[in-house]
Amino acid sequence: MKKKTQIAQGSLSRIQEKNRALILEAALQEFSKVGYSGATVERIATAAGMSKSNLLYYFPSKAAMYESVLGRILDDWLAPLRTLDPLGDPAQELRAYIGSKLTISARHPQASRLFANEIMRGAPRLGRVLETDLKALVADKCDVIESWIKAGKIRPVNPVHLIFTIWATTQHYADFAPQVRAITGTDLSDPDFFAETEKTVTDLILAGLGLQMPQAAKVA
Repeated sequence: MKKKTQIAQGSLSRIQEKNRALILEAALQEFSKVGYSGATVERIATAAGMSKSNLLYYFPSKAAMYESVLGRILDDWLAPLRTLDPLGDPAQELRAYIGSKLTISARHPQASRLFANEIMRGAPRLGRVLETDLKALVADKCDVIESWIKAGKIRPVNPVHLIFTIWATTQHYADFAPQVRAITGTDLSDPDFFAETEKTVTDLILAGLGLQMPQAAKVA
């Protein structure tokens, strides 16, 4: 029997691209609710509004869907980090990065929690990507931060721990959203709470680097 293979994303028509996006969104919701083990192809197909056989045309297995969902999450998260400009003003660059990370946490909390669960399980399906692509990107951006330190633009700090701190603070509001709501009565979906969170987190991180909030970004 011929083995099914996942069709290449670049070869999809517009309708196929739409169907693939529907599948990935349905898969994200399913995996984030019940985990990889509890998820079923049948429920994902139903949520995507198609038959199981049609879904398997795009993804040959539950594992293929899971890995694609995780890959999309990682791509979305790393996009803002890639824009960190060594020639830019550190306060502006970091403010924009923190704001982008909080925006992702606000808009895609299920994705953040799913990714966190994968990492806590030992990253069985993302280990290679974390050790290669992610590690290389972080090393590149550590060089950017080191260049700011050498130029006297920010206080000396371990660049890796700075990046980890930004990840931890921004993703907390998605990964621990029930705790945030229990304590504050709201979450990042509230524009006022989002603005307050963004200002506070940005102020704290910039202050630790000897920087101030850029004038244009200050929140009244």
